[in-house]
Amino acid sequence: MKYLHTMIRVSDVAETLRFFALLGLRELRRHDNDAGRFSLIFLAAPDDEDAQVELTHNWDEAGYTGGRNFGHLAYAVDDIYAACLALMEGGVTINRPPRDGRMAFVKSPDGISVELLQAGPALAPAEPWASMPNVGSW
Repeated sequence: MKYLHTMIRVSDVAETLRFFALLGLRELRRHDNDAGRFSLIFLAAPDDEDAQVELTHNWDEAGYTGGRNFGHLAYAVDDIYAACLALMEGGVTINRPPRDGRMAFVKSPDGISVELLQAGPALAPAEPWASMPNVGSW
């Protein structure tokens, strides 16, 4: 397993970038998704690009309540199906199953979202994951 990033949702991209620049973080990459109407901006401190902050800007958001501006922790795993199976066998609910062979979400006992991403290419879709529905929020 490898730590990837922590995601936070932001309302004002320019102000948020200014804040993190004052802390010394710099932009590594950006992805604007016109169809989904969101932007992903990845930041890191100099000489520590493995510890990233993902800024997610949902273009049409109208403010966040209840702590939803903190998004999730993210980890790459060698086999997303094996990781999810081990979690399920340990009593963890798979909130967003890896139907695509690439991404899943679970929650910690305190409700913190954790994203699991398949390291390398996505695995071929497989059951029971391919037809498993989402459960709760993630």
